[in-house]
Amino acid sequence: MFQTINFNKKFLLVLITSFSVLAPAQEKHLKNIKQLTFGGDNAEAYFSPKGDKLTLQVTNKAFGVSCDQIFMLDLKAQEFNEKSLQLVSTGKGRTTCSYYMPDGKHILYASTHASDHACPAPPKPIEGKYLWAIYPEFDIYIADLKGNITKQLTNTPGYDAEAVVSPNGKKIAFTSIRSGDLEIYTMDIDGSNLKQITFGLGYDGGCFFSHDSKKIVFRSSRPKTAEAVKEYKDLLAQNLVAPSEMEIYTCNIDGSDLKQITNLGKANWAPYFHPTDKKIIFSSNHHSTRGYDFQLFMIDTDGENLQQITYESEFNAFPMFSPDGKKLVFSSNRMQSKPRETNVFIADWIEGDKTEIAQPKTLKKHISYLSSDELQGRLTGSVGEKKAAAYIVKEFKSLGLKPYANQSYLQTFNYKVKINPHSTDPSSDKANSGTNVIAFLDNKASKTIVIGAHYDHLGLNEHNHSSKPNSHGEIHNGADDNASGVAAVLELARMFSQNKTKENVNYLFALFSGEEDGLIGSKHMAETLKNLYPNVVTMINLDMIGRLDKDKSLTVGGIGTAPEFSTIITKNKPAGFNVTLDNAGQGPSDHTSFYLKDIPVLFFFTGTHADYHKPSDDEDKINYYGVRNIVDYVFRVSNEIASLDKIEFTQTAMNAGKTVPKYKVTLGIMPDYTDHGDGLHIDGVTENRPAHVAGILEGDILVKIGDCEIKEVYGYMDCLAKLTVGDEKDVTVMRNGKPITMKVKF
Repeated sequence: MFQTINFNKKFLLVLITSFSVLAPAQEKHLKNIKQLTFGGDNAEAYFSPKGDKLTLQVTNKAFGVSCDQIFMLDLKAQEFNEKSLQLVSTGKGRTTCSYYMPDGKHILYASTHASDHACPAPPKPIEGKYLWAIYPEFDIYIADLKGNITKQLTNTPGYDAEAVVSPNGKKIAFTSIRSGDLEIYTMDIDGSNLKQITFGLGYDGGCFFSHDSKKIVFRSSRPKTAEAVKEYKDLLAQNLVAPSEMEIYTCNIDGSDLKQITNLGKANWAPYFHPTDKKIIFSSNHHSTRGYDFQLFMIDTDGENLQQITYESEFNAFPMFSPDGKKLVFSSNRMQSKPRETNVFIADWIEGDKTEIAQPKTLKKHISYLSSDELQGRLTGSVGEKKAAAYIVKEFKSLGLKPYANQSYLQTFNYKVKINPHSTDPSSDKANSGTNVIAFLDNKASKTIVIGAHYDHLGLNEHNHSSKPNSHGEIHNGADDNASGVAAVLELARMFSQNKTKENVNYLFALFSGEEDGLIGSKHMAETLKNLYPNVVTMINLDMIGRLDKDKSLTVGGIGTAPEFSTIITKNKPAGFNVTLDNAGQGPSDHTSFYLKDIPVLFFFTGTHADYHKPSDDEDKINYYGVRNIVDYVFRVSNEIASLDKIEFTQTAMNAGKTVPKYKVTLGIMPDYTDHGDGLHIDGVTENRPAHVAGILEGDILVKIGDCEIKEVYGYMDCLAKLTVGDEKDVTVMRNGKPITMKVKF
């Protein structure tokens, strides 16, 4: 992205609002979602062998169930309410984890009723930590569908629970503490031939068999550090576990071939095999940056192709496929009538297209090459730019995409570069040329979407755009700016061109040069675009999407340029992302060129950082989790825009018509353009500039220059406009909640 008004910042964010997404989300794998329970806490619903019934555990004081009991639900019922539920446990003690036996006429579950008919007390948090109770009174029973216990399978001291049956009807697997640790055991269907199959320290539980009965999938805490081991053992001595750190594992039913499938962090649990046994669906909060947020995800058994399945509500767990693989049942707090309510839902399962999942390895390949020293910073008009263009053309050809306007993938343009930004003499400008690379996906549709990014960068700082002093001759690789955006466009081109769906929209994939010198390439394309493609309905721009921060902050600009954009962006956001909406259609990146031609635009941007326009913007700092999720996000958004009958262009104001004042001085800071309301938050400080010399630090909040108060970026610019070179002013910042004033010479 090119630099404006001497700020080391990406673009001017105006008319910004932050939000938490509450709208219904796009859940393309789930259709005809139906609610089966209404009120209370309903979870762990599992299908009968024929798929016509469910067992589930229920707590609902409204109809006399004060702690978990096992109920059965007939899926052939005409309607569902609390009367649809049939009690099949004793109604005494606490139960957990029911599962049908192979005959479909008996169920397996664990219960504490033999020890005490009363509900055991739930655990209380210790030091604020959420805990699960490992009740030592749990034993495993078989009951008929009228609730009569026909057999007790375990009768040893300590926890025995979480029992499931293999699809071939030969084995039962369950979790037990009989070894002194929570491990998984198997036994024959009659309770004989007991065998321990996991041995690692940690809570191994929640297991299920693969459909071919050869493997199990389970969750495990597996503490690694001495501190974590001590905490685990101390809690276990109190019959407690903290389920905050768990990953998904698989192994053969004899315990061999143990593999860790996820490495996501936080709590990954409730796994179940996809009908092919090549994927696993599970619940996870790995994405969450705040609060309580569990969504369903799917992952291949080799740990690849992680994808989000649910988007709505804050709790989705306990997924299970029907025996024929056509249905998915799960628990969720969506559509709750009261707080802390969890209900059971069933949906038709819609299989996805693997091609439509962004591939981190491919993204890394693109970014690594485009930001390598071989390309010497991809300066417009340089040998490095030509190498990058050739790489992009090769990718487009491999995808079978057509050349732009059926002529060429390459679109050249000429312009002049102002080498000395302070010069007013145009005779000192240098003639230069650049090349856009553009390909067309022809779906024979009546409308077209442009997905673009600039591929040029600063080279060896020949054009004096670097934010690092005295950096002439140093390679500015531009991994984030903007190899990240180019990789995203190339990956989206692959996803749209190689998938099984023929979208009802065409796509132009445009990689621009000359952006760093002033949006030159995108302006050139936009000038004649409507003559060549009069039906362009949206331009989506990806510029600097490679540095998703720990708060998963993403800005999406241009949402005010079409009435539907705000809703589409909101409901499709990735789980855990904190998205800021920017109404404006203009800013110093390539979407501006299309907005000025009355084309609705969207702009994705993960924010500025201390390496912006410096030689240190390298590939090893890229957050591939963020890039992958943003690519998938844009894919969803593009599909929804394509489904609209009409997209109406709407002009947007730049900060309610406020213009940027002219000024003669710079402070040398990298501002956070979000309006926090308490001053200008400083994202970075440039070395050897006035702010750095005076002792201003990254993270400070600028509130005053002299007598000029600052609330946000425009106030900052107003204050700067009043100064001239050589002025010396008291500058006040807030640091750790306290005001600090220092003398600054501008």
